Amino acid sequence: MKIAVEGCCHGHLDDIYGRIGELERQNGYRVDLVLICGDFQAMRTQADLSCMTAPQKHIKMGDFSKYYTGEKVAPIPTLIIGGNHEASNYLWELYHGGFLAPNMYYLGAAGVVQFNGVRVAGLSGIYKSRDYQIGHYERLPYDQKSIRSIYHVRQYDSSPVDICLSHDWPQFIERHGDYDDLMRRMPRFRHDAEAGTLGSPPLLEVLRTLKPSWWFSGHMHTKFGATFKHGGSATPTEAKPALAHQTPLTNRPSPGATETKFLGLDQCLPNRDYLEIIDYPAPLSNDPPKLTFDAEWLGIVRATHQYLSRTKRQKWLPQEHVLRPLIEKNIRWVKENVGESKDITEVQAFAATSPGPDPAFTGHKFPR
Repeated sequence: MKIAVEGCCHGHLDDIYGRIGELERQNGYRVDLVLICGDFQAMRTQADLSCMTAPQKHIKMGDFSKYYTGEKVAPIPTLIIGGNHEASNYLWELYHGGFLAPNMYYLGAAGVVQFNGVRVAGLSGIYKSRDYQIGHYERLPYDQKSIRSIYHVRQYDSSPVDICLSHDWPQFIERHGDYDDLMRRMPRFRHDAEAGTLGSPPLLEVLRTLKPSWWFSGHMHTKFGATFKHGGSATPTEAKPALAHQTPLTNRPSPGATETKFLGLDQCLPNRDYLEIIDYPAPLSNDPPKLTFDAEWLGIVRATHQYLSRTKRQKWLPQEHVLRPLIEKNIRWVKENVGESKDITEVQAFAATSPGPDPAFTGHKFPR
């Protein structure tokens, strides 16, 4: 199965699908799935612009509204995570995942689905230590604090993964590739890299515990590859990972991968390395490919829903010995009542919840 992975979208869907089409024609293959690693910018109407944080010059409608209104349709099934420049109000409507537009599926704040049997997981947003252990308190209209905190990763959102998409890089991943070349190309990274704060500590914990085969990220606006060998130290001089006392939500032993291939990609601009085509073996050969729920993930969501807070006060997740039986019970319930590979399209469908763009709108005072 061929998968196209894109870094930061920034609303340039036409360019992304156009470039994939060029590669298909040039190389004589067909891409089966597109993965987008955040900053998707699902702007339905100009009112959504008031819910995105970015410098004024970058606050634009982009291409998404054409796919939302049906003027265009995504030519390839597309899985999406959120970043730190998003229509956060719209993504919140699909907190647990759903169709942003036909053939475009958002994985939610954290989510796992299967595509022809390949488990694809995503963790949206970026890490800020001050917000990691609070609840999802934000309400419309957002103020200058909540418009930023809404896209910050929460402890509640951390999830088990096989193949992972994240917007942030995992903490210390820069030490597992060509560090000197990265610092030469991106000297502004050096201060954070030397301080151990370049990436996300919770993502490092997920990476080390679950050992996915592939990890794809955006956010940093540069292409960078690394190989994380499991069983060793995260850095040449092992640093104690932040939040190491917290137990990632997993119900099974770590996969047997001895190393994880990491690839960070650039933003979609001319002459930038924002797109990569990979081959990945699919357990199933459905044609067209089938997008299904992941029974284990649904069980985890059902078991932990009681801990979802809509205030700043977030309950601590129980320790693994308490949580594991609860998760196993709920996974059994999902398998008995939903099934192990439920077709998502039998349960979820795209439905417009907002009008499209207003052609009469001009200026920078965004409607709410």
